[in-house]
Amino acid sequence: MAMLELHDVHTFYGNIHALKGLSLTVDAGEIVTLIGANGAGKSTTLRTISGLQRPRMGKVIFEGADISRVPASEIVRKGIVQVPEGRRIFATLTVRENLEMGAYTRDDKDEIAATMAHVFELFPRLKERIKQTGGTLSGGEQQMLAVGRALMARPRLLLMDEPSMGLAPILVEEIFSIIQEISREGVTILLVEQNAHVALSLAHRGYVLGTGKITLQGSVEALANNPQVRAAYLGGV
Repeated sequence: MAMLELHDVHTFYGNIHALKGLSLTVDAGEIVTLIGANGAGKSTTLRTISGLQRPRMGKVIFEGADISRVPASEIVRKGIVQVPEGRRIFATLTVRENLEMGAYTRDDKDEIAATMAHVFELFPRLKERIKQTGGTLSGGEQQMLAVGRALMARPRLLLMDEPSMGLAPILVEEIFSIIQEISREGVTILLVEQNAHVALSLAHRGYVLGTGKITLQGSVEALANNPQVRAAYLGGV
C-alpha cells in the first residue's frame, strides 16, 4: 500500500478547475518529483494534500485513511508537513521562535529540544543566527529556516514547493544535499521543483503535470530520456 494516494482529484478555485482528475502515488521512503510549467497545478496539488484546499471530487488517502476533509492542522499531526513556496517564514520572529512554531502540534518538550538540535546539525548557520529575526536572513538562510521549521513537526511525508526558487547555484546544491540527507533519515518527500535537472537527479520517480492532469509518469531515468520532457524542461539537452 502506498503511503500517499490521490485518486481522481478535482480541485477548484471558484469556477477555475485547477486539478482535473489528478491521480498519483508516493511510497514510503521515496522522493517523488512533480514537474510542470507555471500554472499547471503543482502548488495546488500540494495544497490539496495539506488540506489548505479541498478537493471537490476525488480522494486523498494517507496511510490508508481518507484525509480529503480533514482539517489542515490535523493533517500536520498525522505527519504531512509542507515547506511552502516563497518560504513564508515569520519575519519578525527569531530563528528559534520560527522553529518553535514548527513544533506547535507537539507537547514533548525534551523531544522538541532534540529535534531542534538535529535541525542545527543539518543547518549550522541557523544555530549561528538563533537570535536573529527571520526577516534579516539571506534568501538561502530563510529557505533553510523554512525546511528546519517543517522538520520540527517530525514529518513522515514532507511536501516541498520550489525549494530552489531564487537561490544562487551554490545554495541550491546545499539545499538539495540536505534534502537527500532528510530522505536517508527515512522521511518520504514529494518535491515540486522548477529546476527539472536537479529534481530528476534527486528523485526516484516523477510525474509531469500539464493543466491539472498528469501527462507523463515513470522513473526519473525514463522521464529524463523522454523527448517531450527534454524539450520542455531540460533545454533539449
